[in-house]
Amino acid sequence: MNNPTVHTARDTHAIEVNKVLRNTYTLLAMTLVFSAIMAGVSGMMNLPHPGLIITLVGFYGLLFAIHKTANSGMGLVLTFALTGFMGYTIGPLLNFVVASGGSDIIMLAMGGTALIFFSLSGYILTTKKDMSFLGGMMMAGFVVIVVAFIANLFLQLPALHLALSAIFILFSAGAILMQTSAIVNGGERNYILATVTLFVSLYNIFISLINLLMAFTGDD
Repeated sequence: MNNPTVHTARDTHAIEVNKVLRNTYTLLAMTLVFSAIMAGVSGMMNLPHPGLIITLVGFYGLLFAIHKTANSGMGLVLTFALTGFMGYTIGPLLNFVVASGGSDIIMLAMGGTALIFFSLSGYILTTKKDMSFLGGMMMAGFVVIVVAFIANLFLQLPALHLALSAIFILFSAGAILMQTSAIVNGGERNYILATVTLFVSLYNIFISLINLLMAFTGDD
């Protein structure tokens, strides 16, 4: 005989998963649009890039604040503040790419980013595979990124810069797999934190693809 308690638990789990997925993708779509608007405003006004230090302080400061307020309305406000700020930092880069005759590069990077995201998300949503085993590799990858980033600040090697972009794409792809898997398998119930993880991953993939495409097409 079927156990009604088991069915109830499964139904409740499915409802919770669908709710988190729906809220996450809705908020992600809204933040992507808002970030694109901020990037457009930044580009049209020819605003300067805030610089490495301000960018890092702003990014990690807002990220820390979001984690502290993720269960409140302020978490939503800070999420839009973070994604808007990240959009603003993209504006000057896009202006540079367009000025270099690389409008097609921007479109290719956008298409590539979308393809990577939908492919990885679709795989997890279809298979419901648990990707938590990637945790160790992700930690190792983060260490490699930090070391390579610091080294490149001093060495300024084009090859290292390109390698770092490639690593960022792989790391961000892993983050998308892990985050989507965590939602599907019940490990993530906060859609604000899930949205931020996915947004940052998409941002890193987009920027890294632009760097790689500019290098390979000779527009750097």
